[in-house]
This record gives sequence, structure tokens and C-alpha cells, in this order.
Amino acid sequence: MKSINPATGEVIKEYAELDAGGIEAALVQAETAFARWHKTELDLRVQRVHNLADVLEQTAEASALLMSTEMGKTLAAGRAEIAKCAKYCRYTADMAHTYLADEYVQSEYKKSFTRPLPLGTILLVMPWNFPFWQVIRVAVAAILAGNTCLLKHASNVPGCALQLEDLFTKAGFPKGVFQTLLVGSDKVEAILADERIMGASVTGSERAGSAVGATCGKYIKPCVLELGGADPFIVMPSADLTAAVEHAFTGRMRNNGQSCIAAKRMIIHTDIYEAFKAGFVAKMNAMKVGDPLNAKTDMGPISSRRALAEVTEQMTTAKNQGATITHGTQVLPGQGTYMRPAIIEGVTQDMDIYGQEIFAPAAMLFKVENLDEAIALANDSQLGLGSVLFSNNESEHEQAINELEAGSTFINRFCSSDIRMPFGGIKRSGFGREMAKQGLREFTNLKTVVIAN
Repeated sequence: MKSINPATGEVIKEYAELDAGGIEAALVQAETAFARWHKTELDLRVQRVHNLADVLEQTAEASALLMSTEMGKTLAAGRAEIAKCAKYCRYTADMAHTYLADEYVQSEYKKSFTRPLPLGTILLVMPWNFPFWQVIRVAVAAILAGNTCLLKHASNVPGCALQLEDLFTKAGFPKGVFQTLLVGSDKVEAILADERIMGASVTGSERAGSAVGATCGKYIKPCVLELGGADPFIVMPSADLTAAVEHAFTGRMRNNGQSCIAAKRMIIHTDIYEAFKAGFVAKMNAMKVGDPLNAKTDMGPISSRRALAEVTEQMTTAKNQGATITHGTQVLPGQGTYMRPAIIEGVTQDMDIYGQEIFAPAAMLFKVENLDEAIALANDSQLGLGSVLFSNNESEHEQAINELEAGSTFINRFCSSDIRMPFGGIKRSGFGREMAKQGLREFTNLKTVVIAN
């Protein structure tokens, strides 16, 4: 397993994958740890998560540097990711007693209530684009609920995966509560099939989610799937256009354009289309693309050669099928997997790219006559993660909230995960929720309890 710096193409380090004996040892350790951890007082679990927040902050610079060198995000973005992880740890720990409390139902019995109880060991199959945040937001919830976790991280961020295990250890979690498995995707099905694995959480591609979901279905195990997105960003004439352009640009280009909940399809009313496009292109051309370790850099490289090749093929096909592509004016570094940001216009339903997710700094722009047309276009997708409407018309707000087919709708703000709110999608963007009360209870047995007298 190799860690390769996408900014230079250099191999940072090679890691040995776990063999069958190593996987078995991790499963035994996780099961042994669960036997004690789920009986540990919630106050102590909460304290350990607060410790984790402290450790995350103390090691933030090293973690940000690791992310930059393994998958190419800027140091500023890496620091922000760690800050969000720490904030989430503290918030969720502080809310744990409320989220995991018994819920009483009035009945003829002496007591009737539900109690969320942990399931056991949960397998986390996580992506490279937010290598700390995606893991923390799932693992912390599962562990606070009393479960133990095994992490199968993306194969291009093994350093981040091992760093995460080290952070949990430094925070004082008992051995086996959180472990990293350095294994390829070919090992996931067999691990999931093991009777000691009680559930799985996947953040990643539709293909990865489908494979894990099928295996969980075969063995009757719960799973949460947070998969791809082709999120619509609708702008109507009543909107603050300057704010709309700013949020659309941030929503599309953050994290080098590699975010499942990015604003990938700009759906703009015809009356303001040209003004919106001009503002977006101006910001696109002003971006500084280059070394992610340089403080002046706005956008680093695409995460890998494979990822760059995939988006290059998508855009070449789109152009050959009649789409118009406008790239930024940047001069790219001579080495590394860099890409100039772009907009794609003239996309029609018969083009391959129409129904695809673009996991890179490229936005599709569409022109519509009214909100009904905008919503119909937004919903004409097999994905349904997030959605955005920019409008100052309250009736349009209500229509968008009720009719957009997505796990979330943001009004006059770009879409992002909020540590206080549940997060997830519908359709082929997955099912289940992360974060907040719903996320903390996903990997629990919501036991019904009746005490007659």
C-alpha cells in the first residue's frame, strides 16, 4: 500500500497490508474491548471524547500536513478540517446524555420506554477526500453509544488512517476501541461477513456503497451509506447575486472540488444567467492553483493520477458530445496531478455527463425559465444528497423545501454538514444519517421496555 504525494508524484511511504492473522487479531481485540467498553459509564466515554478533541487540536499542524501530502488539500483546508473534528467531538460529547437518554411513552403500564443500546463492533469504510472528518463524525458517535470501531480507510491515505488510531490511543481510549485495518477493498466482504462485525458505515462512491450494502443485506446487518452527490444550486432573480456567486463558487471549489456535497450543477434563471456566469468565471480565474503547502494557494492537485484521468475522460467525452467547456486561465505546475477549474455549458440529457457526478473543480451550468423548471431539472438525477436555493421569495423557499429530492436543502447558503444536524441523502446517495441524535443512534438496538407493575 503506497502513499503518493499528488503534488509531486513521489512515493511518501510504503505500508504492508494486514494479512489474515492480523485481521483476526484486530477482530478479537475489538470484540474483547466491546465487552468492557459498552459497560463503561457514559460519563467516562464522554470524557475520552473530550480528550480526543484536545489531542486533535494539539496535533492539528501535523495532521494538516499529512492530509496535504497524501491527498493534496491545502494546509488551510486541513487545519479547518481538524478544527471541525474537535468542535464536533465536544458538541456530541456534551449532547450524549440527551441523545442516548431513555424516551418514555405514556401507557397503562408502570413504565414504558425505549433505550438505545450498542450493537458491538462497527466497520467503517471511509474515503480520502476528508480523511479525518469523515472518520471522526461516524466513529465518535458509534463509540459514544458504546460500540467499538474498525476503520478500513481509503488506500491512498494510510498515513492518515494510522494517525487516527494513534489519536484515539493518546486520548485514553482502551486498546481495541478504535483500530485501523490497512487492507484493500478486496478484504471488505470477508470482514463484513464475520459474525463479530455488527454493522457498517460507508462514505464513498455509489459502487462502494452498493457492494457493502449488498453484503450487509446478505448477512442481515445494518448499514449507513453516505454516497455520491450531483447537488443542484438554484439561483432565482430575487436572490442577492453577489452572495449567490460567492456561495456557489465556495460550494463547488472547496477541497479542490472533491466533495460529495459540492454544488455540482448550477441551475440559473435566464434573466441573471450571464451575470452569474461572469461573476463565477472571474472568481475561477482569480484562483491560485499550485503547491498545497504554499499559504497563497487556493487549490491543490486532484488526489491521484487515476482520479485526474477519470475526470479528464468525462470532460473529453462531454466536449465530443457537444458541451462547451471553459477552463480557468491558470498556468499549472509542471508536475503533479493538477487541473484548472472549469465550467461546462450546453449539457443535454443525451450526454453521458448529464447523469454523472464530477468529482473535480468543474461546474455544470444550466439555464431555466422558472422555479418549476429548475426543480424538475434538479430532481432529474439518481442522486439526492444536498440542494441549494438562492432566493428572497418565501413562497419559493417553501416550494424548494417541499419538492427538492435531497437529504438537505439550504436556502441562501452553500450546502455543508452541520455538527448539530443529521446528515445523509436519499435515492442513490444512500440512506441513514450521520451526526446529531439520529447519527448517535444509528448503531444501537432501540430496545422497547415495558414494566407492567
